[in-house]
Amino acid sequence: MANKPKIALIIGSTRAARFADIPAQWMLKQAEARSDMTIELVDLRDYNLPLFNDMASNAYVPTADAGVAVWQKKLAEFDGYIFVVAEYNHSVTGSLKNALDNAYVEWAHKPMAAIAYGSMGGARALEHLRGIAVELQMVPVRNAVHIGGGDFWKVHPGMGGSGNMADIEAALLPSAKLTLDDVVWWANATMAAKA
Repeated sequence: MANKPKIALIIGSTRAARFADIPAQWMLKQAEARSDMTIELVDLRDYNLPLFNDMASNAYVPTADAGVAVWQKKLAEFDGYIFVVAEYNHSVTGSLKNALDNAYVEWAHKPMAAIAYGSMGGARALEHLRGIAVELQMVPVRNAVHIGGGDFWKVHPGMGGSGNMADIEAALLPSAKLTLDDVVWWANATMAAKA
């Protein structure tokens, strides 16, 4: 494929003791095994994002903060997004919500998917993320990867788990394939529409 979609895998937690790196590396491996897309890991820890403080989103006024401008420039490189979503109190992390708020133009008309985790598979956080994504004019895809219940406890090192995604991989591979299929299909469709 001549013009493969470039997808960002965005780690949505910045906590020092986060679990996110384990599923992020696993999802990265699944995406890198495909020939119909390119993928890049994007870590919110690498960006100096203040709490959203502009007069309005960059859809209406230019961004004043240099750190936010760097974030927006990075996001603009991609044709779609896969978020690594931790569920905090039934929603997304504050750092992810702030990162979403600190851009607008860059998100619009691109697909988004997720690998979500928590006791209930991050389902409630992902539902919140999908609502935010719609407002940012993203295209939320149907499929997602959910790590929850016994599988979550089995691999979460902070909860006595192994830290090894291979222990639960068989249960996740079908949903990972469907999620990546969705992202690629919608990325190609939105790229064609924009062209």
